[in-house]
Amino acid sequence: MDKYVPALLASLLLATVPSALAGSQTDLRVTGAITPKACITGLSNDGVIDHGKVTVRDLNPDRHTLLPPNSLHLSVQCEGSTLFALTTIDNRQGTAVIPNHHGLGTTSQGENLGSVSLALSNPVADEAAARTIVSLDGGTSWAAGTQLSHLNLLAAASADNTTRPMAVTRFDADVALYTRIARADGLTLTDEAPLDGHVTVEVRYL
Repeated sequence: MDKYVPALLASLLLATVPSALAGSQTDLRVTGAITPKACITGLSNDGVIDHGKVTVRDLNPDRHTLLPPNSLHLSVQCEGSTLFALTTIDNRQGTAVIPNHHGLGTTSQGENLGSVSLALSNPVADEAAARTIVSLDGGTSWAAGTQLSHLNLLAAASADNTTRPMAVTRFDADVALYTRIARADGLTLTDEAPLDGHVTVEVRYL
C-alpha cells in the first residue's frame, strides 16, 4: 500500500503550490453602458470619392498639390433623441502629410502620398437649421468648428449655441473633402501609385 503514498503527496503538493507562491494582485474592471438608443450613419455614393488618374506632370514639385474638392451627404439617424458626437478613424494612420488629416497610403517605397481633410457644412438637426461644434479634449469643452477628424469630436448644436451639444434624432450635413498630394520631389513615382484613403465615421455617445 505504501507505493501509492508518493503519488498522493505529489498531488497534494501541486495543488497547494499556487497558494504558497501567490504574490501581489491587481484588479481588472470592465465598464461601459448599454444605450437603448442606437444611431446609424450613412454617406451618399456609398462613401466613395474617385479622383481618377492624376498624372505626375500635374503635381507640384515643391509644394502640395490640391485636387478638385468633392462633397458627400452625411446622415445620422437615431432611434430617439440622442446626445452624440462624431469622430473618425484613419485606417491609413501614419501616412497623412498633415497630422490632423487622413492618410492616402504610400508609394511602393513607403513615401506618404498625401492626405484628405473633411469639413461639414449646411448642418440640419431634426429638420431645423443647426451648427456644428468641436471638442479637442474629449468633450470637456466645445467651440464652433466644422472639421471632422480623428483628433476631435464634432457635435450638433442649436444655431445660437457654440458651447453645448444638443440631443437629436436626425442629423444631416454636407461633407466637403479636400485632397492634397505630397510634393512630387519627395515621391518615387516610377510605378502607378493608387490613392488609398480609408476613413471610418464613428458615433460617440455622450
